[in-house]
Amino acid sequence: MTQNDRIAFLEAECAKLRSENDKLRAIVERREVRDATLAPADGAVSTTADASVRYDSPTAEKVTLFRSLFRGREDIYPIRWESKSGRTGYSPACNNEWVPDICEKPRIKCTDCPNQAFPPVSDDAVYEHLSGRRILGVYPLLPDDTTRFIAADFDGSTWRDDAIAYAASCRDLSIPAYVEVSRSGDGAHVWTFFDSPIAASQARQLASAAITRACARHRTLAFASYDRLFPSQDTVPKGGFGNLIALPLQRKARDRGASVFVDDGWRPFPDQWAFLASVERMPLLAPLMPF
Repeated sequence: MTQNDRIAFLEAECAKLRSENDKLRAIVERREVRDATLAPADGAVSTTADASVRYDSPTAEKVTLFRSLFRGREDIYPIRWESKSGRTGYSPACNNEWVPDICEKPRIKCTDCPNQAFPPVSDDAVYEHLSGRRILGVYPLLPDDTTRFIAADFDGSTWRDDAIAYAASCRDLSIPAYVEVSRSGDGAHVWTFFDSPIAASQARQLASAAITRACARHRTLAFASYDRLFPSQDTVPKGGFGNLIALPLQRKARDRGASVFVDDGWRPFPDQWAFLASVERMPLLAPLMPF
């Protein structure tokens, strides 16, 4: 698909979704989302010294906070790999990986392997990610087709403008949104967390409506940088786990200014842990009506 084709496709998607804005607004009003979910006008979020978790808090408290926010499937998690030839990707962590006569990668995919031994997410695994020993991702789509967060991915040439426009659109709709510079340093993820699991289809509709609003309000933006939502599917694909998203705050990436949360001026919050402790989770005070 050419760049012009991609822009035309996204504009068509925006046009299709514009009709959903009024319905979404009514849903948000019925849910009576607290004013506290709105970030300050300048996009900054307070990270005061009285935060429940700070940079100097015990490691166990940081890991607990991190896992409570970036919580997807807990029975399996992906790890980033890099081959000697320079190829990279993610594969499910497996206790049988490369074990002779048991692991048959790459001939057999992990999802088809009869010798799967996927370890569950653990505090130790999360710590290895945060300390820079490994790079972990998360599968946001749960087995019952629900999710605890929705994240929009921006990685094209206009990713900065588009990510901020999307985040502002979310806040206009009383959807809390938090911007992270992605691990590459050349893109962004915009996260929204829910206080309880929500149907993935409804979470994706909320985010799509925010994209529509941003397209309508910022007509000069082509949103060419918008890539996808995570989760990327409404239902778990047969024989798979759905798309993964890289977890933030990986130490080696942080050391080069990436994988961190920023304000609307792209300034990293000085205490990432106090910031995470201040994050508002979107309450679901009433059932969402289907669009």
